Amino acid sequence: MNRMLTIAALSLSAALPAIAAAPGGLKDALSGERLGLLPAGHFRIATGHCIDCRTLKQGLWYFRDQTLAVPHAAQALSSHGASGDMVREVRDWFASGQADTLAYPGLVWVAAPHILDDATIVPAGGALRSADGGQTGLYLMPKIASNRAFWNGKTTAFFAQRPVRMRGTYAQQQQAFVARTVWPKDFIIDGARLAAQPLAPGETLRALVQSDGGGAASPYATRLLWERTPGQARQWHDKPVIGVMLNGAQGDDDEAFGGHFAIATGQLGRRGEWSDWIVNNFYNLDSTSEKGTIAAPVTMDNYLMDINSGQSYYRPSYMLVAVLNQPRTAVAYQGGVQRVFNHFYRHDFSYRHAQANCAGISVDVFKALGWNVPERGPTSQWQAMGAYAYLAAKDLSLESGRKIYDYLTEEQVRLYPAVAFEALGEDLLQLVGARAGTARALSSFEQQLQSDVEALVLVRIPQIPSSRVLGANPVFSFDEFMRRTPPDRADWKIVPVDARPFPAELRDPAVTPVAAPALVPWPVAAILAGVIGVAGWWRRRRRRRVARAAVAA
Repeated sequence: MNRMLTIAALSLSAALPAIAAAPGGLKDALSGERLGLLPAGHFRIATGHCIDCRTLKQGLWYFRDQTLAVPHAAQALSSHGASGDMVREVRDWFASGQADTLAYPGLVWVAAPHILDDATIVPAGGALRSADGGQTGLYLMPKIASNRAFWNGKTTAFFAQRPVRMRGTYAQQQQAFVARTVWPKDFIIDGARLAAQPLAPGETLRALVQSDGGGAASPYATRLLWERTPGQARQWHDKPVIGVMLNGAQGDDDEAFGGHFAIATGQLGRRGEWSDWIVNNFYNLDSTSEKGTIAAPVTMDNYLMDINSGQSYYRPSYMLVAVLNQPRTAVAYQGGVQRVFNHFYRHDFSYRHAQANCAGISVDVFKALGWNVPERGPTSQWQAMGAYAYLAAKDLSLESGRKIYDYLTEEQVRLYPAVAFEALGEDLLQLVGARAGTARALSSFEQQLQSDVEALVLVRIPQIPSSRVLGANPVFSFDEFMRRTPPDRADWKIVPVDARPFPAELRDPAVTPVAAPALVPWPVAAILAGVIGVAGWWRRRRRRRVARAAVAA
């Protein structure tokens, strides 16, 4: 294991090293691959230091020392509009007919230049057997200092039980592979072998997420919830998909009980492989993640299984996969969210944990396309005003009061990843007729979605064993969040992160960024104004009484 954890002696570069006389199964990261819905051969490997890449300079700035896939010059790139209203901008783009063909994203974060497929990790660690039967040295990318946990003997034992696919760098001189991502190849969606298992009466997606405490230690599992043509042979390979991803609560971070949310697109592989799907991952760009996460369109294997930042290393995950009979619905979403990423990198709007978080941004793209997912409403306006006053006074901070106010007044489908997952999933089940629901007039996009979905599969993804404590299911409400966190905030386990200021010279002066909300919300201001007005009226009235009494005396 020590050898796997020490790579200081290796000279690693994002440029492709020579791979002559390399182990079987080794290739460059784009050879014969797909990046979601697009052929990887239409991209080239670069880093954020690229000077001839046509992608946004703002996007490249975030990935200066990271390995990227950027489109070749011949490919049409996703653009962005001038509006700061993301929903309106994507709606106008979709209505223009441009969504029929998927343009290319400015970048995809592939994280490493090589793929080593069909390998097996030697149980003792420090080596792997490649597809040609040879043995190759194995190293791991180093642990990020701020990351609280890392690969250990339990991780080696888990991956040694199954064939793996890795992203990393092959070090020719040392005859070793330096792994950044390790993907278990038995994590597949095998449509041919799935038995239909619809939700039973009274059974809900929420109950499935909450079962087994979130299922962090449960085995990987897939469940066919619905299919359009029961009894017919399923031929899902190369079928386009949309994946609704929910990541659970971390076990060592009290601020992360809400979980995380993302939408993925791609195609199912011949054996049901899905590691090459693209996940549209929104994180706060204005802080440096303790695990090295950067908001980006990223391959699924990196999203879940990067040994530092992979979601599966610190919590369980759940994904509802819509297998589609044609690509147009997935193409529309991917094209729309790529435009949102362009605005995001340009800082036309900023990530905000209540009003523009991973769930809110993702759901807003669907809203712009015309999927009118039924809303749940805010937690409580009155509770929000009381909490604002309490925290503003307790912390002597209007910012602290505004933060809790925003959480309690935001639409819950946009706020909570778990509620977004439940709302999209339940509405999708109703659209295809798998569950009864309230009838409504459907938009053209909803009719398209209803027509395109061929099957719905629920995927449960366990947490990868490591030195990290097990996570759990995410919360579905503010009250549940408060029950699971220590009463005294001083006792919360919090991972501090450093700020990442956006350079002023990269801002577009022609665009006015979306402004942050005022520190005093208007309902609170109105109440304060009313209280002050009544108090002033009462004081004036009292003075007049005193004056009349004095005259009478």
